[in-house]
Amino acid sequence: MAYDYSDRGKQPVVDNIERMTLENDNFRRTIWTGNKLQVTLMAIEPGDDIGLEVHEGIDQFLRIEQGQGLCQMGPEKDKLDFEEEIQEDDAIYVPADFWHNITNTGEEPLKLYTIYAGPDHVKGTVHKTHDDAQNDPNEQ
Repeated sequence: MAYDYSDRGKQPVVDNIERMTLENDNFRRTIWTGNKLQVTLMAIEPGDDIGLEVHEGIDQFLRIEQGQGLCQMGPEKDKLDFEEEIQEDDAIYVPADFWHNITNTGEEPLKLYTIYAGPDHVKGTVHKTHDDAQNDPNEQ
């Protein structure tokens, strides 16, 4: 079955999120953006990371579908006092206003999906690579 990877937010949708996540090869791809929620697929290459970030006023949920890595979080950019190894089937809960990063420590792409409550990226965002994400003027 071919999936529609466009951002179909604000309309009803049923997807196989696991299969879509595993098939995604883009660093970041938003697939649903509503008023209070956003769903994004990610593929992090071995040795790469999401990039240290904070989402002001936005809680975040991440689900690992493939691979292994390291999750770091903390209340300040220079105080990441929470650190856990992560692997397939793990869920990560990031409180609003917490600095966080996820690094792929494995040999294969780290595939995950994330839910932002509320949206964090511009509707329809696709970043093929980490560099694309870092150079996007809409990203902070």
